[in-house]
Amino acid sequence: MGLSSNRVEDLSGHACNETIITISTTSTELHISNNQPFEVHRVCLPPHKTTLQKLRQRLLEIFFPDDPLHKFKNQTWLMKLVLGLQFFFPVFEWGPQYNLKLLRADVISGLTIASLAIPQGISYAKLANLPPIVGLYSSFVPPLIYSVLGSSKHLAVGPVSIASLVMGTMLSEAVSYTEEPVLYLQLAFTATLFAGLFQSSLGFFRLGFIIDFLSKATLVGFMAGAAVIVSLQQLKGLLGIVHFTSQMQIVPVLSSVFQHKNEWSWQTIVMGVCFLAFLLTTRQISTRNPKLFWLSAASPLASVILSTLVVTLLKSKAHGIQTIGHLQKGLNPPSLNMLYLSGPYLPLAIKTGIVSGILALTEGIAVGRTFAALKNYQVDGNKEMMAIGLMNMAGSCSSCYVTTGSFSRSAVNYNAGAQTVVSNIIMATAVLITLLFLMPLFYYTPIVILAAIIITAVIGLIDYQAAFRLWKVDKLDFLACLCSFFGVLFISVPLGLAIAVGVSVFKILLHVTRPNTSVLGNIPGTQVYQNLSRYRTAVRIPSFLILAVEAPIYFANSTYLKERILRWIREEEEWIVANKETAIKCVIIDMTAVSSIDSSGIDTICELRKTLDKRSLKLVMANPGGNVMEKLHQSNTLDAFGLNGIYLTVSEAVADISSLWKSEPESSI
Repeated sequence: MGLSSNRVEDLSGHACNETIITISTTSTELHISNNQPFEVHRVCLPPHKTTLQKLRQRLLEIFFPDDPLHKFKNQTWLMKLVLGLQFFFPVFEWGPQYNLKLLRADVISGLTIASLAIPQGISYAKLANLPPIVGLYSSFVPPLIYSVLGSSKHLAVGPVSIASLVMGTMLSEAVSYTEEPVLYLQLAFTATLFAGLFQSSLGFFRLGFIIDFLSKATLVGFMAGAAVIVSLQQLKGLLGIVHFTSQMQIVPVLSSVFQHKNEWSWQTIVMGVCFLAFLLTTRQISTRNPKLFWLSAASPLASVILSTLVVTLLKSKAHGIQTIGHLQKGLNPPSLNMLYLSGPYLPLAIKTGIVSGILALTEGIAVGRTFAALKNYQVDGNKEMMAIGLMNMAGSCSSCYVTTGSFSRSAVNYNAGAQTVVSNIIMATAVLITLLFLMPLFYYTPIVILAAIIITAVIGLIDYQAAFRLWKVDKLDFLACLCSFFGVLFISVPLGLAIAVGVSVFKILLHVTRPNTSVLGNIPGTQVYQNLSRYRTAVRIPSFLILAVEAPIYFANSTYLKERILRWIREEEEWIVANKETAIKCVIIDMTAVSSIDSSGIDTICELRKTLDKRSLKLVMANPGGNVMEKLHQSNTLDAFGLNGIYLTVSEAVADISSLWKSEPESSI
């Protein structure tokens, strides 16, 4: 091994080693510096900060990662007032630039989504076991409120299938909507109030990261399971069954279908199959040709109109076809006096509101961000939470149930050329006209059509391609997906979701408690060290074992890491004996990926150093982060490691320690 070195002073006046080194191995000659001076840099502590400053910085990173107040810096008080209004009410931001050209596009898109929102509103209300009129009420007030508070240009607001399903399932398990309709309605409005309170609280306190626990894998399985259950539940309307189970598990639903075969109506079945085929065909055409998006958007309303005409003309011969019946005309009646704020069912209303609110919030924000990305503008997640929460709170006082941004309606809104949230106002206006003047026209609308519309809508929630990608990419994610799917099918909707979230949390804990570690080798001709098992060209450095730890070192994984590092050392020694290589003299831990360390982690490092000292092995740390360095310094751990125990990079550690070993015989002469 050839070596030369000299001492230099860095810019801070601290002495450091400058080394040119060549290390020879049995198979490869490794040039660390390529004949360039090799400087060993001092590992510095981060700038001193008080505990209050650290706490402030940490809280800012947690709750304000996007720095929402940066626009207010260096502004006059008048400008800050204007920016404040725009911040809380986005309508003041886009309103002054609004013009007739934008209005024309919004009118077209608003009328288009209204043709979809009206039949969907009635259908989803039935899915939640609520009167159909409540679905129309929920398509009027919430969109108006969102148009003032919301930041998404394309989000179309209204009832959605998932929230409707969850609310209907959770409430009907304790209260019968047929035997106690008033109590059921009270609990639905109360659950909506608590959903809004929860959603707006998340936005106000900037706690949106809570909904991130609903991973993509969890939602894929949950929505697929819910779609299957919802579709099977619609067999009641599709077959004309009068008496049907209120349970949502697959076994009771299928049992109820075949137990009531005597109630099947052939007229209902024929009409249902024909219109279901029509709806699915138009959906497929629109999917394959996006320019024909209006086909799937208009087909639900067209089906309602056509089926209503058929039943009206053939009402004397269509006794077996159930119809909606009378729907009350007029605007949303106030429902503040119907809120159930005390009594034995209050915990049920709160639980239902939180679960349905989380799902509604997840869908709304995901949809808003999806279309914002397509048009290259930003959607503030916390502002969206507040907007959705406030519109649900207002909705609970005006006979509405949980609403959010609908993917199907938003997709239609986007494809129809919507430019601003005014499209929601146009849609709400169309619903208003329907409520005031067109309600008698729905008297003969067959219930089977609502079932067909719901089945068509929820089929799109079954994303088998996403499940296949999960299987290919991450088996644990696929397991979470399956748990969610089968939990919803065989146990219940909320418990199935809870199981899936539990699997996702277990995955997080598994990564935290069992972090990755690997042995590093040098890429010949460079100063780069990479995983030996990943890079076949990487070579071991004689006398060194270089390990990488790829996670923070906490109490939850510190014992595991100590045991795993000792195992790496044992396996390396066995490999050295088998291959007759140079024995290990130094263990280097690359701490580049160790972003943090706690007291248990520090104790583990100290114990590991003492254990290796007894075996005549030197322990060295490379590239510890600022937070790690600060805690090591405050715990006086750095004193035990000394000047040659911590280095800026692995290559510098190898070069400097090799230099020290080389100089030892010279100093003893």
